[in-house]
Amino acid sequence: MKTSKRLKGIGEYYFSHKLREIEQLRNSGKDIINLGIGSPDLPPHPDVIKILQEESVRPSVHAYQSYKGSPILRKAISEWYKEAYNVLLDADNEILPLMGSKEGIMHICMTYLNNGDKVLVPDPGYPTYSSAVKLAGGVCVDYKLNEKNNYEPDFKSLEKTKLKKVKLMFVNYPQMPTGKLPSKELFIDLIKFAKKHDILIVHDNPYSFILNNEPKSILEIDGAKDYVLELNSLSKSHNMAGWRVGVLCGAKERIADVLRFKSNMDSGMFLPVQLAAAKALTLGKDWYDSLNKVYRYRREKVFELLELLGCSFSKDQAGLFVWAGIPKGYKDSYQLSDEVLYESDVFITPGGIFGNQGKKYIRISLCSTEERILEAIQRIKK
Repeated sequence: MKTSKRLKGIGEYYFSHKLREIEQLRNSGKDIINLGIGSPDLPPHPDVIKILQEESVRPSVHAYQSYKGSPILRKAISEWYKEAYNVLLDADNEILPLMGSKEGIMHICMTYLNNGDKVLVPDPGYPTYSSAVKLAGGVCVDYKLNEKNNYEPDFKSLEKTKLKKVKLMFVNYPQMPTGKLPSKELFIDLIKFAKKHDILIVHDNPYSFILNNEPKSILEIDGAKDYVLELNSLSKSHNMAGWRVGVLCGAKERIADVLRFKSNMDSGMFLPVQLAAAKALTLGKDWYDSLNKVYRYRREKVFELLELLGCSFSKDQAGLFVWAGIPKGYKDSYQLSDEVLYESDVFITPGGIFGNQGKKYIRISLCSTEERILEAIQRIKK
């Protein structure tokens, strides 16, 4: 049986096969320290877990749920956006809970793309953007992000390209993998660009609370809802990656569009998970402060590790990762990553998996304990 044509050019996700290799190394007796994946190792708040436990024993919560999500969760998301971003969202019509924001990327592509439609995709950027576009029959048009342009789109260069068939543009700030923070001016420029060329901006915003004192949403900009869908997630901000709770926010018409596709893909999210997520969204500044205190210390130690490797980096980065340029003498980031893995039993992510612009960079996750990061430093010193 042959696979479908839509899988042509779609490889297995890099971390999927790399984790198998790491597991094989561990099975052979090696203690591999994984500094690659951004899966929070800290638990959610105890009150969030308590809600999940209490609600799960109720006999009435195990049925199919609404395709639009629980009204309680949608109301909590609306209040969260108002408190955190000063963005007003209609809980009934402008919010769509997701089983993780990753599924939302696929839903959006399947909702709006026809074969041959073009999508602007950041390079470097989250590999799922490109995969989802291709699976939906679209064509990726990479736009370069680099230190010279402050990891922001070069709108003048984009204006010179053929944009007629471009329907979507993926953006992601704080940017992954570079950690670049957004400015209000950048968001304004994105809205102007979208309006001029009739492009729907898809802003992926899961990192705004990690090592960042000023969380921002592109929906803060006047008129943004006419040209933007924003994805958000509790995976990183609330240590709930495995719970699979995300959200799509935007104009009523856009949410209705995506719901037409999504409602054919699943039958709703387990209600106790939704109620626990609603509780998580009520956690105040103290929660984020305690979380960032841990990540701030870990980041300082990662800086030490990078200095040992001779890498160059900015200390002004947000999110769960540190992005760094590799030292001279290495062909690319894969060479450095493999050297550290096979000689020091430490895995760091080669930036090349995020696009051509990442070939001379590596990315290190902050989702390992202080003890493991310190142990990685000692191994690399040897």
